[in-house]
Amino acid sequence: MEKTWRWFGKSDKITLPMLKQIGVEGIVTALHSIPNGEVWPLEAILEMKSYIESFGLRWSVVESLPVSEAIKYAGKERDALIENYKLSLVNLGRAGLKTVCYNFMPVIDWIRTDLAHPWADGTSSLYFDKIRFAYFDCYILQRHNAEADYTDEEKSKMHALAAVITEAEKEELIDTIIVKTQGFVNGNIKEGDQNPVAIFKNLLSLYEGVDRETLRTNLYYFLTAIMPVCNEWGINMCIHPDDPPCQMLGLPRIVTDGDDIDWLLNAVNNPHNGLTFCAGSLSAGLQNDVSALACRFIHRTHFVHLRSTAASSDGNFIEASHLEGRGKVPELVRIFEKLRPDLPMRVDHGRLMLDDAGKGYNPGYSFHGRMLALAQVEGMMSMVTNYTDAKA
Repeated sequence: MEKTWRWFGKSDKITLPMLKQIGVEGIVTALHSIPNGEVWPLEAILEMKSYIESFGLRWSVVESLPVSEAIKYAGKERDALIENYKLSLVNLGRAGLKTVCYNFMPVIDWIRTDLAHPWADGTSSLYFDKIRFAYFDCYILQRHNAEADYTDEEKSKMHALAAVITEAEKEELIDTIIVKTQGFVNGNIKEGDQNPVAIFKNLLSLYEGVDRETLRTNLYYFLTAIMPVCNEWGINMCIHPDDPPCQMLGLPRIVTDGDDIDWLLNAVNNPHNGLTFCAGSLSAGLQNDVSALACRFIHRTHFVHLRSTAASSDGNFIEASHLEGRGKVPELVRIFEKLRPDLPMRVDHGRLMLDDAGKGYNPGYSFHGRMLALAQVEGMMSMVTNYTDAKA
């Protein structure tokens, strides 16, 4: 597989020469300065592509060309936004970019409650605590009828947390869930926005009456509209699974398991309608056997995210080592390296370690943590290749 790395553009503190030195071959990036819904100009795409190539790398995957909220909830401007999306795809196709990763998660992208949960070895990683999230939902957002989404035991623990949580912890929870993990990926709320809770509640209100079937219908509408462009320019759209893969905040999530993925690929049965296989997102759901899903959908997978989680029955999960956890990364490397070695792959959500802290890296996207993960995965890839050659 092609060894790629998510890079956040020229302002990223991790530079392309650094990535070249550690064996990265392809870059995964986007035009982050262009607001959601606007057309990506061909000139800007070509400038970014040329800049990446000047360091002996290639722009392998666009992650992501964001899908505007009005497309997801079918707002009055939906068709105009889809036309803009199609024009951006045409320009990407003209520039020779053929793989586009995107998601269809309403309002909020990936969700964590702690950005630096400590491990015994002194490193830290991202963490999701179901009770702290329930507190955010019921006490901070005060979402209507939110408590109905939680068990009696969860509510009891949540009320106990409410009795001891500090104001500083409340602010940190808000910052973690709806600011720091969202803004750097073309999110709806960015650092510096005033009253992010009010902005977030307003966004949630746009989805009143949008259930799973409605969201599926809206995704079908979007994909049906853009597939002719994908056919013409040979562009593979690869949807990212929901993270975590379950219903959150009363919002429908529709890419959570094998049945959801099967529906999506069959609803628009076109080879350009495919999957970003994210082992971490899928492994956070106890309903998912990640290696079985990899085999089941390998024919429509266009991009691979390799990371792992340790998840428990109480709804909590943590980013695990790439060698361990429910993501089964060594097994996935064996599957993809043998059957789809043409795919671009990137390691994801590395530990915060060594002198990464204080460098201002985006949450989950530290340098040394991902470099360690890349080395581990590269070793797995070498073992698969050498073992296959030896057997042959």
